[in-house]
Amino acid sequence: MNPVARAMLAIVVPASTLAAQAPPPASGAEAVQAAYTKLEYRIPMRDGVQLFTAVYVPRDTTRIYPILMTRTPYGVGPYGTDAYRASLGPSPQFQQEGFIFVYQDVRGRWMSGGTFTHMTPFRAVKRGPQDVDESSDAYDTIDWLVRHVPGNNGRVGITGTSYPGFYTSESCIDAHPALVACSPQAPMTDVARGDDAFHNGAFLLVHFLGFHLRFGRGPRTEPGPDPQYPMPDGMEDSYGFFLDLVPVASIEDRYFRGTAPLFVELTQHPNYDGFWRERDLRPHLSNMRPAMLVVGGWYDAEDLFGALATYRAIERQSPGATNMLVMGPWYHGQWNRDAGERLGHARFGAPTSRFFQDSVQFPFFMQYLKDAPPASLPEALVFEGGTNAWRREHAWPPAAATPRALYLHPGGHLSFEIPPPRAGSSEYDQYVSDPAKPAPFIGWIASRMPREYMTADQRFAAQRPDVLVYETDPLTQDVTMAGPVTPVLHVATSGTDADFVVKLIDVLPDDSPPDPDDSSLVMGGYQELVRGEPFRGRFRRGFERPVAFTPNRPDSLRFTMPDIYFTFRKGHRIMVQIQSSWFPYIDRNPQTFVPNIFEARASDYRAATVRVYRSPERPTRLEVLVMPAGISR
Repeated sequence: MNPVARAMLAIVVPASTLAAQAPPPASGAEAVQAAYTKLEYRIPMRDGVQLFTAVYVPRDTTRIYPILMTRTPYGVGPYGTDAYRASLGPSPQFQQEGFIFVYQDVRGRWMSGGTFTHMTPFRAVKRGPQDVDESSDAYDTIDWLVRHVPGNNGRVGITGTSYPGFYTSESCIDAHPALVACSPQAPMTDVARGDDAFHNGAFLLVHFLGFHLRFGRGPRTEPGPDPQYPMPDGMEDSYGFFLDLVPVASIEDRYFRGTAPLFVELTQHPNYDGFWRERDLRPHLSNMRPAMLVVGGWYDAEDLFGALATYRAIERQSPGATNMLVMGPWYHGQWNRDAGERLGHARFGAPTSRFFQDSVQFPFFMQYLKDAPPASLPEALVFEGGTNAWRREHAWPPAAATPRALYLHPGGHLSFEIPPPRAGSSEYDQYVSDPAKPAPFIGWIASRMPREYMTADQRFAAQRPDVLVYETDPLTQDVTMAGPVTPVLHVATSGTDADFVVKLIDVLPDDSPPDPDDSSLVMGGYQELVRGEPFRGRFRRGFERPVAFTPNRPDSLRFTMPDIYFTFRKGHRIMVQIQSSWFPYIDRNPQTFVPNIFEARASDYRAATVRVYRSPERPTRLEVLVMPAGISR
């Protein structure tokens, strides 16, 4: 190990006296250094592995402070006791108020020792010091911190977003007594069922590629910086780049060449097998003693599933726990990044992120870590799209919401009424799905997964012959949907495999005014995506064992899309689009049944005719929960 790295890893003993400081600068690393002393520790775990931990302690020693911690695989730099972060805490209030801020490299990453394991499985039974997981590492870390860090008040909170959200959730299982407040935000929870990797069996191709390049370091003998590999050349047009990538697994030999071992690991587990089951954190979210504030965004293209699944698992398995849900109109992590006033052409009427920071997150941690007045948060604080209003609910989904269903009808009509028998009318609509010309998920060329796709105009898709479109008449009153959306599809395909993408869309009235920032954009008839989700048809009998379709034989499938809280306003139309590709957001289905789609060859990709039935006997529909008209919320 070089001397610089060794010096960074050495335990730093806190100075006994602090030099007088000049008035703090306005912002940035100098402001942090003026108010905080940075310490670096290698904290020993029960199995002897040492985890690198950066600690920022307020220079004001006239008070004692709680600890607010984040555990991450992405590095806690800058490293070195003279190199300071530009800001501390999830939002500015925390740094101004004064906490002891702790940032830790999880085992096997960056400056921490040990071996990195993707989505470390939780060990329900720990028989000895070698039985470690993220829960035990957090426990050992907290136990060390409260005994060794000067000026702490014996209370600890933990927070993190995305992958750090996973570490937050698992840290709160079998929690140390000092850990009293936890906020998993957009937490990775079950990556093979609804988070970053797979959505209902379909692989999130364009998103997950960049994720894997951040974990390019394989087994190692000592701590040190982890390499960050660039995206492959040619990604300016991701649609064209991935269209040429057959089989998908060939990206390892063609581009990665050992720089993305997690991707290779993933391609070896295309089904929901034991590898993925032991990485599903939901069954272990029981006996949660700390207060929980679970946070997510309705427009989170990466981890929307995680927040809702985490909240529900805690509700089901930890009765009596303090467990609160916050869902705002945000992309991934937006609540702690920008004002949260808009996403693409969707506007939310106010700086929703600042409201969350000032009125939710900061009061939550102040209540439990500093005995501040109660934050007075409801069970579920959820943003209602369409009306741009925050709603305080006693349960999620709201108890007042009642089941309804939107049915497909002939002629592209959509209605809450089941389709009646019609003489002379066919019982299905059909389209040709061609893997050589997959339906794109956005209407423009992009190199990555633009977060704006989740509110983007779908008129480009509605014009395609491989997309079925159904819409209601203009609504005569507001319709508010709250909770999960469950498509029930009756289908057939001339192939032996198929994907199905269902999109729920808000169609603006034809006389809607232009976008104030882009007068050239016609907003009349704008088709705003409210929720879209794929389902890989081979898993219609279960995600463990794929089953081929029998060509041209009617079959059925049912799946659940992530929740919504959205009001389709009077005069708007509700639209549903159904298609069999959404590229390259998800990988293409070859439509020929193969054991592992990652290994599908060019000859396996074949066009197929897909039928979607809409008869009284086979009523394809979207099952939703609808709030009573006129209810006071």
